[in-house]
Amino acid sequence: MSTPQYTRLVSAATVGALVLPLAGCAAAGLPGFGGEVEPTATAEAKVAVAGTFVGAGASSQESAMEAWISGFQEQHPDAAVSYDPVGSGDGRESFLAGDTAFGASDVALSDEEMAASGPACDGGNAIDLPVYISPIAVAFNVEGVDQLNLSSDLIARIFTGQVTRWDDPAIVAANPDAKLPALEITPVHRSDDSGTTENFTDYLHATAPDEWPYPPDGVWPLPQGFAAEGTGGVTDTVRSTPGGITYADASRTSDLGRAAIKVGDEYVPYSADAAAAVVDISPRIENRYEHDLAFALDRTIDKPFAYPMVLVSYLVVCSRYEDKAKGGFVKEFVAYVASAEGQQRAAAAAGNAAISPDVQAWIAEAAKAIYLTRDRPEEQAGG
Repeated sequence: MSTPQYTRLVSAATVGALVLPLAGCAAAGLPGFGGEVEPTATAEAKVAVAGTFVGAGASSQESAMEAWISGFQEQHPDAAVSYDPVGSGDGRESFLAGDTAFGASDVALSDEEMAASGPACDGGNAIDLPVYISPIAVAFNVEGVDQLNLSSDLIARIFTGQVTRWDDPAIVAANPDAKLPALEITPVHRSDDSGTTENFTDYLHATAPDEWPYPPDGVWPLPQGFAAEGTGGVTDTVRSTPGGITYADASRTSDLGRAAIKVGDEYVPYSADAAAAVVDISPRIENRYEHDLAFALDRTIDKPFAYPMVLVSYLVVCSRYEDKAKGGFVKEFVAYVASAEGQQRAAAAAGNAAISPDVQAWIAEAAKAIYLTRDRPEEQAGG
């Protein structure tokens, strides 16, 4: 058994104990991580879904979302589903305004956003469901160089403009065998409110606070560097810019050079398993609503089997829907996305890490518990 797989199995037994529901919320009644679970809705007859449904949010999920929508529509040919990869911030805003059936975000809803979700959720609340785990790659365009070793301190100094050339002594010292040119570094960051940016700045702030004193935020805090919209925008800019460097969901960087980041005393290249290992040893955020599954990622892990520059991307849905058609769609779509088939389709399309079977089962229970206001309570499986 590989170390990441071992970590996933051992740590899962302890994570669930760290969660407390908000005062006044019912007990979750969900299977614990690592425990035995009953068969879920994946074995039940599919509920017919018909209509047009829209989601919006994280551009990191775009490839996975295309795979999920394709698979879902094969099972529900009368459903027309579209997804707008506008970025995590705009996706959360559209969802909370009631403009979309679901949102997608690389960061969980804040307490303030949770508190504001009642109107969009028929007096209920929003919940975060982790469906996509992926490493964030530091990707660059330097001819003849496919991989570099970079510490978080050095990454921070590059993006703050303190290190400006690829042949800087600090980069050369960490990469003595690389042929580094006397080429200007061009950092490229996201122009939109981005969950990838928030995860990237969270990593830098946690691991290199002296070089990156700025708190985590989805909005880039510095004026220097080029800006582009979305994951495709920053990666395309780097592809067309010799000396360019950016941060992006690793699945969108396959033709660029990529950095191995320093974890403890070793440099660790990104991988789906190494990213998933960080999630498995990170606690869930406490005092959230029932069925919410938001994680507080441990960026400071120093184990070489883990890659802490990772994002967990969530589906953001309501606990209650007044519109029966919309709510019925969300129940079925969430169940499909979290199913073994849905996770396999996403991993094949995007190269992300599949969520663990325990989390799959937990999300399936959350999907069953979504309440459709116009239905009688006894019609709600798990409601």
